[in-house]
Amino acid sequence: MIAATPADSVLDLLGETCGRFFIDGGWVEPVGKERIALVDPVTEAVCAEIAAGSAEDVDRAVAAARRAFPAFAATPLAERCALLARIQVLILERAEPFAQLLTQEMGVAAGFARAAHIPLAAEHVRAAREAAEAYPFEQLRGETAILSEPIGVCGLITPWNWPLYQITAKVAPALAAGCTIVLKPSELSPLSALFFAQLVQDAGAPAGVFNLVNGSGPDVGAAMAAHPDIDMISITGSNRAGALVAQAAASTVKRVTQELGGKSPNVLLPDADLRRVVPLGVTSAFRNVGQSCSAPTRMLVPRSQLAEIEALARHTAERLVVGPPADPATHLGPIANRAQFDRVQTMIQQGLAEGARLVCGGMGRPEGFERGFYVRPTIFSDVRNEMRIAQEEIFGPVLCLIPYDTVEEAVRLANATVYGLGAHVQSNDLHLAQTVARQIRAGQVHINHPAWDPFAPFGGYKRSGNGREYGAHGLSEYLEIKSVLGFSPAAVNGT
Repeated sequence: MIAATPADSVLDLLGETCGRFFIDGGWVEPVGKERIALVDPVTEAVCAEIAAGSAEDVDRAVAAARRAFPAFAATPLAERCALLARIQVLILERAEPFAQLLTQEMGVAAGFARAAHIPLAAEHVRAAREAAEAYPFEQLRGETAILSEPIGVCGLITPWNWPLYQITAKVAPALAAGCTIVLKPSELSPLSALFFAQLVQDAGAPAGVFNLVNGSGPDVGAAMAAHPDIDMISITGSNRAGALVAQAAASTVKRVTQELGGKSPNVLLPDADLRRVVPLGVTSAFRNVGQSCSAPTRMLVPRSQLAEIEALARHTAERLVVGPPADPATHLGPIANRAQFDRVQTMIQQGLAEGARLVCGGMGRPEGFERGFYVRPTIFSDVRNEMRIAQEEIFGPVLCLIPYDTVEEAVRLANATVYGLGAHVQSNDLHLAQTVARQIRAGQVHINHPAWDPFAPFGGYKRSGNGREYGAHGLSEYLEIKSVLGFSPAAVNGT
């Protein structure tokens, strides 16, 4: 096995920024002296400390963003798009340092960081730029002009599971719209965010346009949500965090968009090509060690084909290599943090207690690992949809095989959760697949494992959230609509 990159050399990429915030175009000392320890998920030892922000730090960042907003909102679209183009180029140029930091802060396999976390983050920037270039910011209907204008100062709260990817999914459309930003990355994986702040500075963002304050949700997130000078909050996180942000934001009547939990179904229709779609379904569910809100962790399968599907799923899971993130052979590194590791273990135990049949995996670390937040890729079969493991987000490599007898029952089971973020449908009959896809109440449905589309709107029904990200729909969330009646294009043109 290849040893992990030494923590000290990785942190050299950040210098003194671990203890500072990025506010008004520069790195500043926090108001207080509190620190947050980061734990390496491979060694379980503290590997770094970051500054812990406070409401006073948020006030400074918001004031900087508020001062910068009028000028940045008036910046020509071409200049904002040029800034995004520079950010995209720098992400790709600095892909290897980003990969090292992502591996350090959350244990993601370095190969997966290079193949997915970083290039997909850059794609969010490209998609936002191209969406803005084609966006109808001004439309004329008779003598009424309909203008789409930047909403103002945006508070962006991002999660620990896809740190850079989720930052660019929010920062890029906000910049494209002409908004200014205060970012609070997760305190559990803040290193890539600090490196991204350096990148934004190097890309030439004007002072105050992008600001970053590290800290906890109760201290920094709550202060942002309640802040009277923040016009919008966008949060990706747990349902609990999303609800708390919405409650805190209510008194100032700001816009709140939420991308929250999921328990996505993967409906295998009776005519599906099982040898293709079962392995793809397992690897999709276990992507990023299962730490994805849209992971298809409920595989709904024809009861008559259950035994064949179990064998294919077991074979796929057992071929996945769990190991040190720096090893090129590793598919799945450790779970990102102790709390999530404990959650996964608890839910596997719960599945056994509820009577689900273990196909592979189970509790504890894989053989050969005595430390690190490593988990065994786990598949349960004969799962009933009312079981906790079928209803609650586990956020680890745990897949539930849920048998059904009719397509109508499969659709009912697919919709029988409080979530509605993503879904998958597999069939050789495209008409049938599309019919089923229309009946599933989820914000994004994938038929036969298509390629990822960075322009496809992403967001949830029900308790999976409000609002959409990606492409033109994601850009719209950062815009206000103004109608101007009695508008004359001739007057604009000076005639």
